[in-house]
Amino acid sequence: MIPQDHPRYRSLMVREHLARCAAEGILSLEGLTAHGRGEAFDYLIGERTMESALLAEKTAAALLILARRPVISVNGNTAALAAGSIALLQNASNAAVEVNLFHRTEERVRKITALLEDHGVQVLKGEAERLLPLTHDRALCLPGGIGSADVVLVPLEDGDRCQALVNMGKTVIAIDLNPLSRTAMTATLTIVDEVTRALPRMGRFCRDLTKEEIQVLATGYDNRELLRSAIREIRSRLDHALD
Repeated sequence: MIPQDHPRYRSLMVREHLARCAAEGILSLEGLTAHGRGEAFDYLIGERTMESALLAEKTAAALLILARRPVISVNGNTAALAAGSIALLQNASNAAVEVNLFHRTEERVRKITALLEDHGVQVLKGEAERLLPLTHDRALCLPGGIGSADVVLVPLEDGDRCQALVNMGKTVIAIDLNPLSRTAMTATLTIVDEVTRALPRMGRFCRDLTKEEIQVLATGYDNRELLRSAIREIRSRLDHALD
């Protein structure tokens, strides 16, 4: 039992939850390592949403609203951490949701789909095809989902698939706590924030942004500058850490 007054209570509870999801076959063991890496970067940003991330989240909402065929790509980590938030964002943005996995088995796809549906997510189903020029199983996607999407939200993404999607002409929104990762650098728009903070806020922005704000945000962003701002915010925090 983890006491609620423990200074790392939330973090420890999340770790226990992910460990259970791994035991149930929803999360891969490799996904636990990926979560730990992300948590380390969350320390660097102070476990809060930076100003650059807030602007990126508003911009992401605008891009989803304006998209003709938006799709939210979900892996095991994202489903385990934020299934309810995915449902809220789907309702707010009218985006389709597709399960896409690196360590893919049909059993894992079924379990993740069931978890998402238990939280109210409408998940695309069908026969996945190798539609991306990759040799691993993240190339497998649905022709009526990621295959035909114009905007793809990829929380906790693999950089090579991100690059492949961009090369196909798709707008790719990434959520990545590491502003120096291959995903962050290759995405069309990168949100340097923790997924359980980013997704609910994006859902609210989808509902609250005005038409004028949506147009300005969707056409006026510079992802390189957003990444530079995130790095500057991290450096500033480190510079003052021991003051």
